Amino acid sequence: MSPGPSVWCVADGRAGILNQTKALAAALAEPERAAKLAHILSHAQSREVILQPQGLQLMLRPDLWPMPLAALPADQRKLLSPPWPDVWIAAGRRSIPYSRMMRKLSGGKTLVVQTQDPKVSLASFDLVIPPEHDVVSGNNVFPILGSPVWFSRERVANAQQQFGHLVKAEGQKVLVSLGGDSKTHAFTDARAAAIEAELRKLAQGRKFWITVSRRTPEAIRHRFRKLAADLDAVFWEDEQRDGPNPYVGFLSLCDAALVTEDSANMLADPAFFAKPIHILKLEGASPRFDRLHTGFIAQGAARWFSGGIYTWSYQPVREAARAADEVVKLLLQRHPNR
Repeated sequence: MSPGPSVWCVADGRAGILNQTKALAAALAEPERAAKLAHILSHAQSREVILQPQGLQLMLRPDLWPMPLAALPADQRKLLSPPWPDVWIAAGRRSIPYSRMMRKLSGGKTLVVQTQDPKVSLASFDLVIPPEHDVVSGNNVFPILGSPVWFSRERVANAQQQFGHLVKAEGQKVLVSLGGDSKTHAFTDARAAAIEAELRKLAQGRKFWITVSRRTPEAIRHRFRKLAADLDAVFWEDEQRDGPNPYVGFLSLCDAALVTEDSANMLADPAFFAKPIHILKLEGASPRFDRLHTGFIAQGAARWFSGGIYTWSYQPVREAARAADEVVKLLLQRHPNR
């Protein structure tokens, strides 16, 4: 047995989905919260659990799968065995059938937490943590602004030590975080050309740190890699081409950020560090993302890009901390410290 609750982070292996569960687990493990939970003794080990179900059940709504365990490869099925964790944090549609099973499997021992909007009955979960812009309500719902992100003190310190040389360049340091095509937005060549023209216009007296996402179209990656070379900017796409990932260094050391509008994660990341966020338009829109943008603007974290790069102050947006506090409250109800 080990002190403190055991936590399983459950997802299908996609980094963006898994990172949401890991962010909440990391916030839960911060010293001030860990101290409140140290009296909980766990038989299980904390770990990541990657579940990648296959077969015809994937065509059904997640709450209608007749045999969720049968959809898993044998090695992944073995992962779902006791001792059960104190906290199960899951994200992604394909985790939902297994989250719904966890109360029964653990005999009610495990606190079942689901991030995002599961879009099924909420009764199977102890806590649901959706983004505010999904407009989900219920007694067990704890909405947050954007998505849960967390950067531990140790991770930030290591990144600043490794990439501290970035700040030696003269001028304002500006993170440029570029997304890509999604269900609601398109990163077209026309928008890429317009953003490139704006960066060229603003380059004097500034150092751009440019990064792209997995969804950024290849032609646009190439365009901004060439732009970075022209402007003596820093460009990062992947470790094979560009070396170790400086993203946490970019976030924590920049003076301001330009972020395309298509990703809740990409907005939440610089907001965690209270960096002034300038939102870059892409093609397309949706009421859901309109609510997301309005939320960050109302918090004082973001403004629509209007041709200039400005700085202002606001309180860091650390929604994973608020959500972790809610998890601590629920755990203490189950495990009072006597």
